[in-house]
Amino acid sequence: MEITSEMIDRLAVLAKLKFSEEEKKELKSDLESMIGFVEKLKEVDTSGTAPLLHITEAVNVLREDEVRQTITKEEALLNVPVSGGGFIKVPKVIKKETA
Repeated sequence: MEITSEMIDRLAVLAKLKFSEEEKKELKSDLESMIGFVEKLKEVDTSGTAPLLHITEAVNVLREDEVRQTITKEEALLNVPVSGGGFIKVPKVIKKETA
């Protein structure tokens, strides 16, 4: 697979990143190395090898969920700086940008 400058530009837009021309050259080289490594892995004969589902034989120890009330909503809202309608009000942090 050939990595083109258009591909890198598209990835940059999707990731909301900006690269200089020098960074694009380095990124192209890195991506080509990664794809070369994956292509090399395709050459390995894995027939007869079971898929690895878990790294270890350890099993999670889980407990049953118990629904219980620890504090009321009103008690939870006592220490918040701004609240309204039973909810915590926070400043908007996500801005929609057009590409």
